[in-house]
Amino acid sequence: MPKKFMKRYLPTPEKVQAMQSLSFLGDILHEPNLWHINRHSVARAFLVGVWFCFIPMPFQMLAAAIFAVWFNANLPLSVVLVWISNPVTMPPLFYFNYKVGAWALSRPVLNFEFQLSWSWISERIMDIGIPLYLGSLIVATVSACLSYLVIQFLWRRKIRSDWRLRRINRRKRRHAADQIS
Repeated sequence: MPKKFMKRYLPTPEKVQAMQSLSFLGDILHEPNLWHINRHSVARAFLVGVWFCFIPMPFQMLAAAIFAVWFNANLPLSVVLVWISNPVTMPPLFYFNYKVGAWALSRPVLNFEFQLSWSWISERIMDIGIPLYLGSLIVATVSACLSYLVIQFLWRRKIRSDWRLRRINRRKRRHAADQIS
């Protein structure tokens, strides 16, 4: 993963620490490990952020921030990744989670039309809620673990290719210096 690319688009620690809305966190935001961009902190950020993006709950970003602090993950990246589930992507993501949960429980997928009323919600909460949350836990766990492993793999591959290029360039410089002398 290109470190320069991430540094370009993620907010600086000073910018985040200056936000008045986050002043309740106090000295936690001054922890340097929350801002490092290295293989481990970025992979953990993907683990946390991707996991919370698949869980239907309010305040996903706050939960991701708390777990990023707990796991020493990159804080801004963890919070940004929660936005994979945004108002546009949420309906298909959560419908997929519901289908996975219904499959895991060996229940048929219900054909339903959503109505925004307390009576509809109270009647359907058990039929829809349990498969939705079970499917969300399954999809979140699998996706988060896969994203963690993919980031680890891509970061290592990038480092190996950089090492290879440096070794080739060193050999070329040595070979050119040998030919000159």
